[in-house]
Formats: sequence, C-alpha cells, structure tokens
Amino acid sequence: MEDCIFCKIAHHQIDSSIVYENEHVMAFDDINPVAPVHILVIPKNHVESLIQLEDNQKLAEIHKAIKEIAEVCGIDKSGFRLISNVGENGGQTVKHLHFHMIGGMKLPEKLA
Repeated sequence: MEDCIFCKIAHHQIDSSIVYENEHVMAFDDINPVAPVHILVIPKNHVESLIQLEDNQKLAEIHKAIKEIAEVCGIDKSGFRLISNVGENGGQTVKHLHFHMIGGMKLPEKLA
C-alpha cells in the first residue's frame, strides 16, 4: 500500500531503528516506547490487521521472528507482553498488522 508508513519502513523508504529483518518480517524500535524494550514487529507485505490475515504461514513467520527477537533483546526469560490492536475502536492507529513487544520491566500489579 503506497501511503502506509509501515510498508515504507519495510521497503527501506523511511529510516527506522531496525532490530530484526528477514524475507517476511521486520522489527524496529517504537518511536514512543512505553518500556525499556518496545519493538514493533510487522509482516513486510501489507495486511491491515489480524482479522484480514488469511495466511497461516505468515503468522508462523511472525511468531518465529518474535521468539528470535525476544532472545536477542534479552527478554525471552524475563518475559514480555505481546499486543496487536485491531480496528479503530481496538486502538489500532496504523492500518498495517503489527505486534508490540513490550518488556524489560515488571508490569504494575493491576495490569499483571
């Protein structure tokens, strides 16, 4: 999609702090982090949200990447939160499937 900011990042048209990249998936630091580790994980090909995702192989590639990113960032053992907002009412602000990996700190009691 030509005006999607995440597509532009995935195709290296916009600079980003890339944490991980392979043929199918890219991960980069969130520009407004809410924790010491806050990484966005996206498929390189445009998919609007989890609801539109029909390719189970794409989801498997994202899952594999998330495991590798957690290890590289040192949050695989301490833990992290994985969030994917869906739709406007669900808090999705960029209409490109993405997962927030949030870690590096203990969650407040009321969120745990």
